[in-house]
Amino acid sequence: MSFLDRFVSETLGLTKFPPFLSTFYWAFIGFLFIHQVVAPYFSQRRFPTAYGGKSRGAKNNWSIHVVSQVHVLIVVPFALWCILNETPEDGQDRAFGWNEHVGYVHAIACGYFLWDTLDAIVNFIDPGFVAHGVACFAIYTMSYKPFVQYYGTRCLLWETSTFFLNNHWFLDKTGRTGSLIQLVNGFFLLGSFFFVRMVYGGWISVQFLLTLKTVYHEIPVAYTIVYGLGNLVLQGLNWFWFFKMIAALRKRFVNTGERTRLIDEDHLSPNGHNPTADSQNA
Repeated sequence: MSFLDRFVSETLGLTKFPPFLSTFYWAFIGFLFIHQVVAPYFSQRRFPTAYGGKSRGAKNNWSIHVVSQVHVLIVVPFALWCILNETPEDGQDRAFGWNEHVGYVHAIACGYFLWDTLDAIVNFIDPGFVAHGVACFAIYTMSYKPFVQYYGTRCLLWETSTFFLNNHWFLDKTGRTGSLIQLVNGFFLLGSFFFVRMVYGGWISVQFLLTLKTVYHEIPVAYTIVYGLGNLVLQGLNWFWFFKMIAALRKRFVNTGERTRLIDEDHLSPNGHNPTADSQNA
C-alpha cells in the first residue's frame, strides 16, 4: 500500500477510498481539462460573439457552466443506475453500509467538487461559493469511512434540475431570453426542481434524519449536528430558491428591459450547480 493510500485509509479514516483514488484523480483532471481547454476552444468557435466578445471573467463563468453540465450528464445517470441496481441488502444499513458501484460515482463527484472548490478560491467572488464547494467535497469524501453513502447517491439526483438551470443560463447568454425554448426549458427547470429537490429530496431528508436519530450514539456529536442542521438548512434553501426562480423566470417573459439586461449581463454566479445562480439574475 502506498503512502497516500495509508494516509487516506489510516490517518483520515477513509477506509474505503484507496481503491477509488484513481477514479477521483482522473475525474478531477478531466473536469479541469474541460474547464481550461475544451470549453474555451469549442465555445470560441461555436459562439464567437456570445463567448468571444466577453471579458476574461465572463469567459471563465461560461466555461464553469460547461463543466457543470458535463458533470450533471455523467453523475446523474450513474447515480440513478446505482440506485436502480441496488440489492435489498444495500438498504438495510443506511448509515454504515457500502456498495462498490457507489464508490465510483462518489469518486467522480469528489473530483468535481474539488475542482469546484479550487476554482471558487482562485476566482474568488463570494465566500459562499467557497464554503459550498468545501462542504460538498467533505461530505462526499466522508462517505468513504463509510458513512451515509446510501443517501449521498440519492442526493446527487438533485443535480437533475441543474441541467435545465445551465440551459436557462446559456439561452440568456446567446440572445434567446424570453424565447419559446426558454419557456419550455423553464417548465422543466421548475418541475424538476420541485419534484426532485423538494418532493423527493424532502422525503429523503426525513429518512436521513431518522437514520441519524437511530445511530446518533454511534457517531461523534459533531456528525449529528453538522449533518442534521445541514440537512435542514439545505431543504429550507431549496424552498427559498424555488420561489426566487419563479420570480426570475417571470421577468424574462414580462419585462422587455429585463430581458435585454440579462442578455448583456456578465457578472453572474460562477457555480452552475448552485440553484442560486438563477435567483441572482433576478
